[in-house]
Parts: sequence; structure tokens; C-alpha cells
Amino acid sequence: MSLLLDTHVAVWWWCAPERLSPRSLERMKHPTTPVWFSAVSAFEISLKHRLGRLPLPAMVVGNLEQRAVEEGWSLLPISVRHAQRAGDWDSEHRDPFDRLLAAQAELENLELVTADPAFRAFAVRCLW
Repeated sequence: MSLLLDTHVAVWWWCAPERLSPRSLERMKHPTTPVWFSAVSAFEISLKHRLGRLPLPAMVVGNLEQRAVEEGWSLLPISVRHAQRAGDWDSEHRDPFDRLLAAQAELENLELVTADPAFRAFAVRCLW
């Protein structure tokens, strides 16, 4: 099954791979596993970095699209369908980044790689 990376998973892959679970790392490294990097994560990384809440090396933040492509990951844009599902989801979870990633995982039939238990509020498959 194809994987969608939660934002922290992409950041850890680049900056602290030891924080990834062995199971997630194994699946992400497997040559036949398609891995997706969402525009949602690019937005979240850029915003939090600018606000000083996510200090990262310039090599990571400078060109997220290029970094993802160099990893062999596919890029997942945000569609109107994703945005509508994220807004319609009957969940008290307020984080818009999480809501969008969960919507993308559900609608694109992707397994979300995340250590965040908050995704239990959504009907998506998670890997950790």
C-alpha cells in the first residue's frame, strides 16, 4: 500500500531518522513502496519555520519540492475534494493540517505514516 507522510515524519526522515519507528522506516525504505509528500506538509513546515516554531536547516526548508523528489517521493497537491472532506469531517479535531492529511489519506486510499495518536479521530489507516 502507498504511504502518505505526516509532516513530522518527513522532517524526522531528513533531520532525525532515529526518531522513526523501525516498521515505518522499513516500509519507507522499501524500493517498491510508493511514498507521497503532501502540499499540506510543505505549507505546515514553511509556516512553522517562519514563525520560529520549527527550526530546520536551510537545506531542508529551502526547496521542499526538490527535497521530496530527490527522495523519490511523489507530490500530492491539495484538491477541492480534499479540502471539502477535511471541512466536512465530523470530528472535534481542530488542527487544519491534520484534517487535510487525513482527508487525503482517506480519499486517495493511502496509509498515513504518523506517530500522532490524534489521527485516531479519523477513519484512516495509520502506520507507526
